[in-house]
Amino acid sequence: MKALTVHRGVVAPLDRANVDTDAIIPKQFLKSIRRSGFGPNLFDAWRYLDRGEPGMDHARRPINPDFSLNQPRYRGASILVARRNFGCGSSREHAPWALEDYGFRVLLAPSFADIFFNNCFKNGILPIVLAESEVDAIFHAVAAFPGFEMLVDLPQQTVGFIDGSRSMSFDIDPFRKHCLIHGQDEIGLTLQHADTIRDFEQRRLAARPWLAAKGGTPHRGEA
Repeated sequence: MKALTVHRGVVAPLDRANVDTDAIIPKQFLKSIRRSGFGPNLFDAWRYLDRGEPGMDHARRPINPDFSLNQPRYRGASILVARRNFGCGSSREHAPWALEDYGFRVLLAPSFADIFFNNCFKNGILPIVLAESEVDAIFHAVAAFPGFEMLVDLPQQTVGFIDGSRSMSFDIDPFRKHCLIHGQDEIGLTLQHADTIRDFEQRRLAARPWLAAKGGTPHRGEA
């Protein structure tokens, strides 16, 4: 998982409330459990004028010029600002996979759906909850200034305008903050204790050698 400490990026607006995970990554693209390759289908039904299907050549698909991500002023955006209840609907982890694969590292909204919110942290994305008035101010700034950028400082728990004219604080669970700053998901945290786990397994097999029979598969009732 990529670490995130201080991030500066172009902000793209998604001026919609209750954006569900099927809008973020439509169901027909959920056939793969690989974490990469979903970026071209992020917001697929809104980005393109045809119906997307796995395996299509996206370079040949007609794009929707009115959708924000297709507009040149938001090219290369890595911060997304949206309205309340972002990520509602089904609990598919493909939604943060698609956002991360597209290039988004930070999400700003007044509220997020709980499961989606948790999945973001597990995949290196920082979802920041701000007051509705603060989100309104960001939307106004994004509309007023092409290529508008913001600076997110995770250690200081602030997000602000590059010119320093506005800074907003946000709350984050200390454990999630630690994991993002150090780029550690659950697997990475577990591997920190690899030597302890290996030592336990060796001592366990020495005490119960029959557990190593048939490729290490424990006999029934003897785990």
